[in-house]
Amino acid sequence: MFKVLIVDDEEIERISMHKILNDSFKELVLKEARNGQMAVEMARTFCPDIILMDIKMPGLNGLDAVREIMSFSPDVKCIMVTAHETFEFAREALKMGVKDYLLKPSRISEIVATVGSVMREVEHEWGVKSQEKKQLVQFEQSKRVLERDMVTQLLSDHVHDVHVDSLMDMLELKDMNDMFAMVVLIPEGMESVYSTWVKQIKAIGNVWIGALSGRQLPLILFRQEGKSIRSQVSEVITNGLRENGQRRERKSFVGVGTVYASLDQMKNSYHEALIAMMDSSRPGTFRFYEDIDTGSNHGDILLEKYKKEEFFDHVRLGDWSSIKNKLIILTKCYENDQSPLDHTRQRMMEMIWMIYHILEEMGIDIKTDHYFMKDQSYQQFLKEIGLYIDTIDQKYKEMYSDNEQDSIQQIKHYIKKYSSENISLDMLGEKVGLSPIYISKLFKEKLNVNYIDYLTLCRIEKAKEKMLDPEKSIKEISLEVGYHDPNYFSKVFKKQIGYSPKKYREHVLLTLSSSPL
Repeated sequence: MFKVLIVDDEEIERISMHKILNDSFKELVLKEARNGQMAVEMARTFCPDIILMDIKMPGLNGLDAVREIMSFSPDVKCIMVTAHETFEFAREALKMGVKDYLLKPSRISEIVATVGSVMREVEHEWGVKSQEKKQLVQFEQSKRVLERDMVTQLLSDHVHDVHVDSLMDMLELKDMNDMFAMVVLIPEGMESVYSTWVKQIKAIGNVWIGALSGRQLPLILFRQEGKSIRSQVSEVITNGLRENGQRRERKSFVGVGTVYASLDQMKNSYHEALIAMMDSSRPGTFRFYEDIDTGSNHGDILLEKYKKEEFFDHVRLGDWSSIKNKLIILTKCYENDQSPLDHTRQRMMEMIWMIYHILEEMGIDIKTDHYFMKDQSYQQFLKEIGLYIDTIDQKYKEMYSDNEQDSIQQIKHYIKKYSSENISLDMLGEKVGLSPIYISKLFKEKLNVNYIDYLTLCRIEKAKEKMLDPEKSIKEISLEVGYHDPNYFSKVFKKQIGYSPKKYREHVLLTLSSSPL
C-alpha cells in the first residue's frame, strides 16, 4: 500500500490529481495539503512514500517545504509540479534529491508514467530493505550461534584463534585482557526465562553467553575499563537477571570464577564458578570462588591442583580409570594429613558434585541411590569412592560406547550437507541424540579437530568451488556458504587458505585459463 501526499494551493488541481491517481493505480492511500506548511505537518504524521509538490505556493514554497520534509524523512520520494520549467529550478531540485517533476498542465499519460516510475523505485527499495533486514537478522542469529558454541568449547575444550579474533571483531570487543566465567543456576521450573535473560545480559555488553544446560547458564565476561569485577557481576545480576514474576524464594544463584588473562584459561575459571555455585543454600545471590576457604593442608593443596589441571578433562573424555586413581590418591593424602573424615568427605563431595554437573551438561544421567556413609573409616570411604566411580563408568559406557562411530558419520554428513546454514552444537545434538559437549568431545577425540574448524573447512571448500564461477561476487559467495558478514568470511578464508578470496579467485581462474585444452 503506497501513501501519496498531493500538495497544491489550487483546489481544482488537487482534485484533478487525486482522481487521476485513484483511477490509475490500485492500493493507494491519498491525502491532500493546500500549502507548504500544512504539507510539512502532514508529512510528520502521515509519513507518505511519495509527495507531489507544487513549487509556487503562498507562504512556504514547494522547494523549502521539500527541504524541511527531507530533513526528518530522507527516504520520501518527491515529484515537483510546476508551470515554470527553468534550469535554476531543476538544478535546485536535483540537489535536494527530488526524483522527477511534472509541468502544468500535464497529460494523464505523463502523470501516470512519472508516478508509476517512482512507485517502482519505492517498491524496489522496500525489497532491498526487506532483504537487508533479513540478512541482518540472519547475521545476528549467526553471531549468536557461533558465540554460544564457542563458549561451550572454551569451557570444555579450545577454539581456533581465527574464530576468537573474528568473533571479537564482530561483537566489537577490543580488549581481551582480564576475563572470567560466571555460572547462573536458574531456579527449578524457570528455564523459560533463558531467552529473556539473554537479551537483558547482551544489553549490558562485553559478555559471551553459552547454551543453557539443564538449569546452568554459563557466561564469559570481559573486564570493562573503570569497573571492578564485583560491580560487573552486580550489574549482570541486577539488570541482566530480572524476571518480573520471580518470587523471592526462587532467586537465581550465581557462581563467579577467578579472573584470567587468556581465553585458554577459561576452563579453570568455569570450574571455579561451578564450585562457587555449589552450595546455593547459603545466604546471598552470588559467591566468588576466591571467597571460599580452600584450606592449607596437603590434601587441600592437591585438591586445588586437580581443579586447575586436567581432572575435569578426564571426566569429559570418559577416562574413569584416571579419575578413580586421582580420587583415591586425594583421599589418601587427606588421611596422611590426619584430616577429620568429615572434612575429607566434604571436599570429595565437591569433586563428585563437579563430576555430576559436567556429565549433566553432556546429557548423561548418573543419578544413583548411592550415598557416602558418615560413620565409616578411611578404608571404607576409599572403597565407596571406588564403587561410585565404577557405577558412573558403567552408565557412561552403556550410554555412548555403541553409538559413537555411527554418530560421528551422521554428524559429518549433516554438516557437509547443511554447512551454509546456522548449524549449532545444540542442533547437532538433537539430530543424533547426544549432548553438545559430548559432540565437541567426539570431534576432538575421533577427528582431532574441533567442531567449528570442521564446519569452517566444509564452508571454505564450498566457497572454493563457487569461485570458479566468475559471475558470482565474493559477497554472494560468502552469503551462499553461510557467512553473513563478507569481512568475516574474507578473514577466515585467508587464515585457512593463505590468500584473500579475491587473490585466490584470480590465481585459480588464471591457472584454468592458461591450462591446455
